[in-house]
Amino acid sequence: MKELLRIAIQKSGRLQEGSLELLKESGLSFSNGKDQLKTQARNFPVEVLFLRDDDIPQYIEDKVADVGIVGENVFIEKQRKNVLIKRLDFAKCRVSIAVPRSEDYRNVSWLSGKNIATSYPNIVRQFLDANGVKAGIHEISGSVEIAPGIGLADAICDIVSTGSTLLSNGLREVEVVMQSEAVLIASQDLGSEKQKILDQLLFRIEAVNSAKNNKYILLNCPNEAISKITSIIPGMKSPTIMPLTRSGWSSLHSVVNENDFWEKIGLLKSLGAEGILVIPIEKMIA
Repeated sequence: MKELLRIAIQKSGRLQEGSLELLKESGLSFSNGKDQLKTQARNFPVEVLFLRDDDIPQYIEDKVADVGIVGENVFIEKQRKNVLIKRLDFAKCRVSIAVPRSEDYRNVSWLSGKNIATSYPNIVRQFLDANGVKAGIHEISGSVEIAPGIGLADAICDIVSTGSTLLSNGLREVEVVMQSEAVLIASQDLGSEKQKILDQLLFRIEAVNSAKNNKYILLNCPNEAISKITSIIPGMKSPTIMPLTRSGWSSLHSVVNENDFWEKIGLLKSLGAEGILVIPIEKMIA
């Protein structure tokens, strides 16, 4: 029987949708019905397990799963014998300290002697130790934001995305403890067969993520501007250039990073570029 790579993803919550989307964009075909605990891909040697996010590092250490997609904050907090394989560029957030808006917080020394409510005691302890601050850590799960309002703690440390939850609970973000995003983690000792499957999956994931961050750009330009435009958007190796029926003009095709596009569009137009088209890329293999 051919070996399967068992990959654990969040059963429900903020990482589930992005994890499923990434696997399906990587060419894996599987069903994921409501309340399903596991499913096998129809076209790739992978079995997907749907688990609680906080439990995934332990399941990987116990070899129930081989790899998993979790928040980087969970990977750091749980301190299990897992290896971080790849950052996946979705579900980005930060773990931050927040205090009541009425407090005159100036710097991290304000936390000295205070109590901090959090679901991430190890991360908070590392932060306090790094800053030479002694404070109490009150570990709770669930709605950490209410802790200061009910007198349970002076401050909190929790995940922040937009900050709207803090605002609605009368809190303000004062210290970013760490940045976090979805990461792929794995067992320290995958067998050779499962490592091969993981390598194939990583190749596909890289192609998907590269495509998300880049766009295919087509434009028409005067021939005398080609060298300057090529220096601005060099593409993966070099642009494709094809002559137009219009004398002295060519069509130039290249790849541009989406983050750089709006910054470069003005330069392209100033060099005489016309008819600029920007097209999404489904997969990109270097």
